[in-house]
Amino acid sequence: MSRSDSTTPDTSTASTERIEDVDVSVEMQGSFLEYAYSVIYSRALPDARDGLKPVQRRILYQMNEMGLRPDKGHVKSARVVGEVMGKLHPHGDTAIYDALVRMAQSFSLRVPLIDGHGNFGSLDDGPAAPRYTEARLAAPALAMTENLDEDVVDFVPNYDNQLTQPDVLPAAYPNLLVNGTSGIAVGMATNMAPHNLIEVVGAARHLLAHPNATLDDVMEFVPGPDLPTGGTIVGLAGIKDAYSTGRGSFKTRARVSVESISARKTGLVVTELPYLVGPEKVIEKIKDGVNSKKLSGISDVTDLTDRTKGLRLVIGIKTGFSPDAVLEQLYRYTPLEDSFNINAVALVNGAPQTLGLLELLHVYVNHRIEVVTRRSAYRLARRKERLHLVLGLLVAILDIDEVIQVIRASDDTEQARAKLIDVFDLSQIQAEYILELRLRRLTKFSRIELEAERDQLVAEIAKLEKLLSSKAAIRSLVSEELGAVAEKFGTPRRTVLTEAKPSIAGLSVAAAKRQAAVLEVQDIATRIFLSATGRIARVDLVAVDDSLPQRIQPPQRRSKHDAVLSTLDTTSRTEVGAVTNRGRLIRFSPVDLPVMPPTSIQLAAGVRISEYLVLSDKKEHVLGIISLDSDRAIALATRQGVVKRVTPGDWANKPDFEIVALKPKDEVVGAVQGGEDDDLVFITSDAQLLRFTASGVRPQGRAAGGMAGIKLAPGETVVFFTSLSTDDVATAIVATVAASSQTLPGTDPGSAKLSDFSEYPAKGRATGGVRAQRFLKGEDTLAVAWVGPAPARAVGPDGTPRALPESGSRRDASGVMLDAIIGAIGSEI
Repeated sequence: MSRSDSTTPDTSTASTERIEDVDVSVEMQGSFLEYAYSVIYSRALPDARDGLKPVQRRILYQMNEMGLRPDKGHVKSARVVGEVMGKLHPHGDTAIYDALVRMAQSFSLRVPLIDGHGNFGSLDDGPAAPRYTEARLAAPALAMTENLDEDVVDFVPNYDNQLTQPDVLPAAYPNLLVNGTSGIAVGMATNMAPHNLIEVVGAARHLLAHPNATLDDVMEFVPGPDLPTGGTIVGLAGIKDAYSTGRGSFKTRARVSVESISARKTGLVVTELPYLVGPEKVIEKIKDGVNSKKLSGISDVTDLTDRTKGLRLVIGIKTGFSPDAVLEQLYRYTPLEDSFNINAVALVNGAPQTLGLLELLHVYVNHRIEVVTRRSAYRLARRKERLHLVLGLLVAILDIDEVIQVIRASDDTEQARAKLIDVFDLSQIQAEYILELRLRRLTKFSRIELEAERDQLVAEIAKLEKLLSSKAAIRSLVSEELGAVAEKFGTPRRTVLTEAKPSIAGLSVAAAKRQAAVLEVQDIATRIFLSATGRIARVDLVAVDDSLPQRIQPPQRRSKHDAVLSTLDTTSRTEVGAVTNRGRLIRFSPVDLPVMPPTSIQLAAGVRISEYLVLSDKKEHVLGIISLDSDRAIALATRQGVVKRVTPGDWANKPDFEIVALKPKDEVVGAVQGGEDDDLVFITSDAQLLRFTASGVRPQGRAAGGMAGIKLAPGETVVFFTSLSTDDVATAIVATVAASSQTLPGTDPGSAKLSDFSEYPAKGRATGGVRAQRFLKGEDTLAVAWVGPAPARAVGPDGTPRALPESGSRRDASGVMLDAIIGAIGSEI
């Protein structure tokens, strides 16, 4: 072989090889960006529209496709994981099961989306393996996936292009705000707190009605997060920062009460913990603090948590130690006080953005408007298609003999179709449908059914066309649907919002003594509000600076959440009393009540008084707040028409005591403080109003049973009682709501009327009243009544505002029909 032959390259091999020089830094940068985008878009961050990460969305969609609805049985979680992994999410079973578990945990999500059966973990322990647990969709998850078959969202291919999956879920409520989320991506992270469904929906509906609403406007509805585990949020400045910029932090505290755990021992009882903090972690930190001498005054810690009573940690206090001082140490050194950092990062149009509360609501509202618009367009197209077929069938049935003759005379289907189109002026679709018509549809009854269906379709098409032609109508429909979801799945607020109390933990000895001295002598003027739905809070009327106190203006801003049942001006360290329908007076101090800023009063942020005070059972409720230091008598009335005024100063030295001896099956309906010249006012179930001077009722001791207040007709009861001062009489109004006793409570709104109190003449005690409202046909009782200074404020059973007719009606006039249930009426702040 020659030299030239030996050096000749192998052309066949060279032609198949391809070697390129690539800069390593460029390759690493490109690969990292692709990985980062995949993690951000496909795994770690939620979509701002439905609030779900891809794995969560795929789980809910696949479970919906599997028919795992609330009315069906549970299936093994392993089966769900396998279906999701095999069809939609090929990233490992662990990630899928972890996401499924979190959506089933009531302590992680404010509105759980999965109904789990078995051990789905706790705040201290992980869940059982997927082969041991079972799952199905919870009822709220159906609201997330409804109408998927009506072209409301886009569908995209799955990982192998064999199936399709929704790019986003319809989401009938703002899931991202309601349930919050957390996730760590590449170079960014998200962490969002859960909120109350009723409050978030209220904000979204306000935004639908007022697209140019400001952040302060929507914060009237969403005062702060509502955590699944309850607790207390202290310090509201961080929440406002998070709502305005998408970044902020706040502190959460456990709900702790001081109780006597034995005859000689006092303890701190913890019934609610900060978000995602477990009792075992708290106990461990307490033990570490005691061993390291950081915590003092603690004798023992006992975990009495069970499934019946829920969380209950009892921390024993050594004799001689102040429970308040020990609690301050616990807040400083244990997770009884924890921080939550909000970093509201979510995907908007496929790109991560940091969003404030207003931006999040706008993204959701726009998504929901698009969903409803696409759904309406889809339904309109389907109804037009069906109407086209129905009209063809009617043509065929009206001249069925000729249709049959045309078909019989045809040689094949194609010829029959062509003849039908030509003879009866039908479309190809109509002709094809007639050819497939079954003989049993040719009856007279079928013709009647088709004509009825035609008329119904025409009406529905007109309604849908009218809806699609009006953006305002679509926004109104979206708002109505949101309201229905909130009414169905909404629950009362669990987390109390309050400003932080001064802390003495961690100060030097001298500084702590100075702070304690300030707290000891400081007695802040405050105003207590009791709402019509049973929430209590306070507003401090004096702001204490570092040196001198400064009086500030009383609260002027009105709350959009609730009506006021009772108001009392007192001081933060003065004992006051709460009078219940059982005739009990319960002592308490307002010092631990949630403090609302006087510039933005949110009664929904108050604590439920049933959780703050110890009531005998769920049927006992508070009617009014009274001062124990006042020389004015307490006037009260019962459902059976008894009136009583209790002598001031005749108080027992007990936490609670009876102030009236009630007859069997009787209860107190109203309790207020007033003077001798005040007017006592009764309103009965048959719409009779009686007013007389309080001086006509002699004061009695606590053990007395009262005297006759109003003469009742057989079978009637007292529904409202109050006392009006001479200054209030001139501006007072009477609000009544009539209904039928034959309908279920909460189903018939009834009619309402507002009239001036001055139209009602005064009469003597123990007489009958004068008519306060003329009943319409079908009405026979008063459901709600109220008398007080104008203006009156009506709310629904959940505290949302309700409209009342204008004042000025005649005393005995009929009411104006209502369009929504009124649960209570009170005064404005």
